[in-house]
Amino acid sequence: MHCRHCATPLRHSVIDLGFAPPSNAYLAADGLNRPEITYPLRVLVCDQCWLVQTDDVTDADALFTHDYAYFSSTSSSWVAHARAYCEAVIPRLGLDSSSLVIEVASNDGYLLQHMQAAAIPCLGIEPTASTAAAAEALGIPVLREFFGEALARRLVTEGHQADLILGNNVYAHVPDINDFTRGLAAVLKPGGTITLEFPHLLQLIEHGQFDTIYHEHFSYLSLLAVQRIFAAAGLRLFAVEELSTHGGSLRIYGAHADDPRPTEGSVSALLERERQAGLDQLSTYRDFQQRAEATKHGLLRFLLDERAAGRRVVAYGAAAKGNTLLNYAGVGSDLLARVADGAAAKQNHWMPGNHIPIVAPEQLWADAAPDTVLILPWNLAAELVPLIRDLHRRLAPDAPQPRIVTAVPELKEHG
Repeated sequence: MHCRHCATPLRHSVIDLGFAPPSNAYLAADGLNRPEITYPLRVLVCDQCWLVQTDDVTDADALFTHDYAYFSSTSSSWVAHARAYCEAVIPRLGLDSSSLVIEVASNDGYLLQHMQAAAIPCLGIEPTASTAAAAEALGIPVLREFFGEALARRLVTEGHQADLILGNNVYAHVPDINDFTRGLAAVLKPGGTITLEFPHLLQLIEHGQFDTIYHEHFSYLSLLAVQRIFAAAGLRLFAVEELSTHGGSLRIYGAHADDPRPTEGSVSALLERERQAGLDQLSTYRDFQQRAEATKHGLLRFLLDERAAGRRVVAYGAAAKGNTLLNYAGVGSDLLARVADGAAAKQNHWMPGNHIPIVAPEQLWADAAPDTVLILPWNLAAELVPLIRDLHRRLAPDAPQPRIVTAVPELKEHG
């Protein structure tokens, strides 16, 4: 295994989560009795460019399939986040009907619908047919392909260059991060802007967010590493914003290296914070495994205690991070009866690996009112706690309100 960016041999492990199936490979009924493919889930760090990355065992085609079940619009808070971004970036960059916005990994049109509403020409690039079809139903043009340098150069020959090219939660998902970044540079118009959002490695390390590790995430990104990758492709970071999404993310702003816009102080300030936090030191990564094991043991103790007390425990949110947590901890339907999700594409399926059934939210109350609800996508707790409380009031008004908890980085109860 060599570093995806600088090709340095990788010798330093950050965490080993054992073997797991792809986190979004939800099972239909006819797949429950078939063999299930699992892959090693191990993360290493490069001691030269400090890119943190999964071991090379899968490719994108095996992970981002035609029936991909993650639809961004399922989360109302994420759609609101996308709307707020559009409302801010359109005047900031002076985008209008003569501009072109390209979104890589445009999913179901959750963001480009807002560009479309502002009469700004846009193009989505999305390889998964299920989500691309949803965007096309909104009237958004979509190329159903994986993005990289070859596609970017083809777009340029066809007369397309972007005033804004954006990607939310895709930069960590690409196996060839150098090719992807060269593609950004190729399709970007002179004077154009790149914005990318991705979970911040600093938050993952400081807050023990190991459940955000899964096969679809090939890289775990710091500004230190991204600055190097951009520079190698002839790009420059000129601003960065810290976001609360996904437990702590970055939104970076990039341009061609010769772009006249000055580099804002936000870039140097965050680079210094990352150095102070030790993201360019091997010692920073050495106790991450033990912290993950402590979280696993805490969750298992809690679930076993709940079962011993005769309490019915269910989960909410069939998220990829939930699959990482449950499969690493070895939790099955004996400890967690079922998991609810608002995405119709996941309902009437089973979680990969542990085979916990996925149901519509109302079905959590079908047999009896739950005593405890474990929210798996802990980053959406503020959105989901009121939703769960409202469901309980409607479906089981005479039963006590369930206890609502999250498990990462440690067990926490939500009022």
